[in-house]
Amino acid sequence: MKIVITGGTGFLGLMLARALIKRGRLTAPSGKQAEIDEILLFDVAAPPTRPAGLDTRVKIATGEISDAARIASLIDRDDIGIFHLASVVSGEGEQNFDLALRVNLDGTRVLLEAARARGSKPRLVFASSIAVFGGEGMPASVGDAVKQTPQTTYGVTKAIGELLVNDYSRKGFIDGRSVRLPTIIIRPGKPNKAASSFASGVFREPLSGVDCALPVTLDAVMPVSGYRTAVENMIRLYELPAEKLGNDRAVGLPSLDVTVGQMVESLKRVAGNRHLGEITVAPDPFIQKIVAGWPVATNFRRATSLGLAADESLDPIVRGYIEDFLS
Repeated sequence: MKIVITGGTGFLGLMLARALIKRGRLTAPSGKQAEIDEILLFDVAAPPTRPAGLDTRVKIATGEISDAARIASLIDRDDIGIFHLASVVSGEGEQNFDLALRVNLDGTRVLLEAARARGSKPRLVFASSIAVFGGEGMPASVGDAVKQTPQTTYGVTKAIGELLVNDYSRKGFIDGRSVRLPTIIIRPGKPNKAASSFASGVFREPLSGVDCALPVTLDAVMPVSGYRTAVENMIRLYELPAEKLGNDRAVGLPSLDVTVGQMVESLKRVAGNRHLGEITVAPDPFIQKIVAGWPVATNFRRATSLGLAADESLDPIVRGYIEDFLS
């Protein structure tokens, strides 16, 4: 079978591709396990060099996610599975409304229509976000049954995406499920335009000996998940039988609800004698406003009842990052 990963050359897309290479098989639209013979990583631009850890089954294609003809050309087999990760991130979405709608909303609809056109009811995992929650009425802890009143354009597009996945599944066009992600840490490389980018930077920069200026205060709270756990949960959610999900196909992932100060403590604990860059606090009103509108705690009982994994603590996440990217 063929697997398509949109946003495939990004961090999570590549980690997912490598995990699928090791796994070798997934459930096909037939409902039976099938060998993965092709993994297509689709993104707006190709990386300058081929990423490591990809075998000959992996191909890279580029284009606009909102280009219907281009996307239809990629969804070219009935025995196909789709992971839709392509997205304009939160901070960029606030600064460029039209781009956020074109990529996050129009692109999702285009992809759903291409999957629908196959007629084979392919499985599709849509990457949503806890940014679907917000507003004055948001409770202290959010979960799958909480009303969604997002306070960013990014969150609005993710909430609409969840509803579209539900409806396309209800209609029998696809077998969809939405994975509602907390902030995923620790991302390697350079900071991106996500308002939550600092949640990786607070670990990544000091571990590389680079100073880090935090745009929020140390008492700011964020639900987070390690990238290893997030990737494993995306695969587990893909593999879940539809009847276990019912008519609500969106599942909030387990998270650790931690302060930025606790992130710093974990970093220092795990780093040991490693030289660290200096961490300072330099509040950015733009970032603080976005982060202040996000949930600070999550209820993920449904996710654990479905067999999704939870991180034990921050320390193993930091150790895993050092092992994967700094060893």
